[in-house]
Amino acid sequence: MEALALQKKEQRNAELRERLFQLKKERNAIILAHFYQRPEIQEVADFIGDSFGLAQKAKETEADVILFCGVHFMGESAKILNPNKTVIIPDERAGCPMADMVNVEGLRKVKAQHPNAKVVAYINTSADVKAETHICCTSSNAQRVIESVDSDEIIWVPDKNLGHYVSQFTNKKMIIWEGYCNTHDQLSVQDIMLMKAEHPEALVVVHPECRPEIVALADYVGSTTGILKFCKESNQKEFIIGTEDGTRYMLEKESPTKQFYFASKYLVCPNMKVNTLKKCVEALETLKPQIYVPEHVANAARASLERMLEVAPG
Repeated sequence: MEALALQKKEQRNAELRERLFQLKKERNAIILAHFYQRPEIQEVADFIGDSFGLAQKAKETEADVILFCGVHFMGESAKILNPNKTVIIPDERAGCPMADMVNVEGLRKVKAQHPNAKVVAYINTSADVKAETHICCTSSNAQRVIESVDSDEIIWVPDKNLGHYVSQFTNKKMIIWEGYCNTHDQLSVQDIMLMKAEHPEALVVVHPECRPEIVALADYVGSTTGILKFCKESNQKEFIIGTEDGTRYMLEKESPTKQFYFASKYLVCPNMKVNTLKKCVEALETLKPQIYVPEHVANAARASLERMLEVAPG
């Protein structure tokens, strides 16, 4: 019965892929997918990346339609950088709890308390927050971005864990917002130690959105792209992974002879996983749900994103 069900599922996915590629050609569309997406979405994407890579690709594309398989703020960033293109996402429920932890009213209050500070916002923020920001950053370029800012005082939003990590590499004063990633923040020291006991030869690689005590135990700390690159180039054959489970697809694809042990079975972002292959097809059929950003918000937010791309173009 299981084999039959699996066969039917694969047949259905094959039909969906065929329809998706047909629609992509008809719409002159590009499919961008985050590393945390389901494998069947990564398989059909034109480009798979982290927040930084996807922002770059969105800026460069000549497609008329961008199907952004990620979460809402990522689709907003693509729309901000491409105001004349149609940007759609598979499921409008794909939000980001961390992005929701900072709002314009609260940020304005902190800015008023620190009038000489410049706001550096993690790209994991809403368009409204980006519009209140001097410059955006990602986990891969945060240090370069902070050092580029002409102020010794930084208001950092919204991820406190990434903010703490970056603060170790700068002499600037950082006022750090109390936000966090629900998925990465739940990883515990006990999770890591249990895995280390089971796999003593494995290297520990984690995302800087993890708590400081987790980062302190890691052999390597980096963005999703950084983690993939490190594991691919390392001579080590075993790795304990401290980031979202969706990276398993690319880790195993790029390093098929290596073993990857995810530090917890709970390293799954439910918001990323609401997107499905079927919803991708439906989005290209209907061109919905579309991403809209008010012009005055988009103009201000675009400046902060473009500053980031100028400071750290690659």
